[in-house]
Amino acid sequence: MKILVINAGSSSLKYQLMDPATNEVFAKGLCERIGIDGHLKHTPNNGKAVFDADVSMPTHAEGIQKVLELLVSADHGVIASTDEIDAVGHRVVHGGEKFAASTRIDADVIKAIEDCIPLAPLHNPANITGIQACQKVMPGVPMVAVFDTAFHMTMPEQAYIYPVPYEYYEKDQVRRYGFHGTSHRYVSAQAIQMLGNPAHSKIITCHLGNGSSLAAVVDGKCADTSMGLGPLAGFAMGTRSGDMDATVLEYLMGRYGYDIKEMLNILNKKSGVLGVSGVSSDFRDLDAAAAQGNHRAQLALDIFQYQVKKFIGSYAAAMGGADAIVFTAGVGENSSAMRARIVEGLEYMGVKIDPEKNKTRGQAIDISAPGATVRTLVIPTNEELMIAMDTANLISGKG
Repeated sequence: MKILVINAGSSSLKYQLMDPATNEVFAKGLCERIGIDGHLKHTPNNGKAVFDADVSMPTHAEGIQKVLELLVSADHGVIASTDEIDAVGHRVVHGGEKFAASTRIDADVIKAIEDCIPLAPLHNPANITGIQACQKVMPGVPMVAVFDTAFHMTMPEQAYIYPVPYEYYEKDQVRRYGFHGTSHRYVSAQAIQMLGNPAHSKIITCHLGNGSSLAAVVDGKCADTSMGLGPLAGFAMGTRSGDMDATVLEYLMGRYGYDIKEMLNILNKKSGVLGVSGVSSDFRDLDAAAAQGNHRAQLALDIFQYQVKKFIGSYAAAMGGADAIVFTAGVGENSSAMRARIVEGLEYMGVKIDPEKNKTRGQAIDISAPGATVRTLVIPTNEELMIAMDTANLISGKG
């Protein structure tokens, strides 16, 4: 089965054509600057030439059309006909409380995604645009929506209700939703397999990248997560502040005359490790600057590891222990130094890593040291595979 996985942004469109049964990726690519001057990079995995050029894409529909042309072209193609594409799986950021699982897309589903736009004003409109572009260019092909928020819908009320007047939840759906759910679901499932498929498990998944979140996962279901109504909550990230005392906002807005829009722009795009360091939001740049004696770069790294460590401890307390800690995403998978710093001091929990195993990159591995009672795992995330698997299951009646 061949599934086209689509992740649409406001002016971009990432895609992969893959077989979820074999994990084979036939081709992948990125359409950028849609509606501006347009650029498309398409990489076939069968030895044919990479396509990397400016392409006119006034709308996402033209982008999808060009992708389909490349998938079947003589020079860059990987399939003989677009009829070989069995279905399309779409990443959708916010499904609100309406979607606790992936679902086949119809008019009612699109309307429900539209209803969630106030909860994700930057992402859901782009996701809808991607869906409608595919429907226009690929009429009759089954399509599935896979929601970033869905995995977190198993949280108990005590984890997702904010302690503000309850009417804001009842009338305005103000609650903790969480994000990166597809990633947390994928790596927690992989972790359970690596643990030997126990009947019961308590796993802390750490999705650490430019955007970061943690989840507490009990028996494969989310019990808590660090992001909230939006992706600003939790701990310091690349450019996001994480949890913040609202008094800080009031103070800065009063002192500098910021309105709420500018204040949120600062918290979302100018804060986190970038704001502290003044160097970069890229952890590789911070490591290099810290190695040269840059105090603020080192401080940014210290804050990040300290806050992640606190969340790990709080989730272990909430679950009554932990069987495993999982590191994934850009920083979690690739920074052995950050992993080591985060778990340092967690020996009281039974966490201990092997320094040599911790150097491994690019594969799922147990980096625990002998005698550790809580496993430490590094698992490369694969959200596209998760989307493709859900799509295949739903269109074949297994979902």
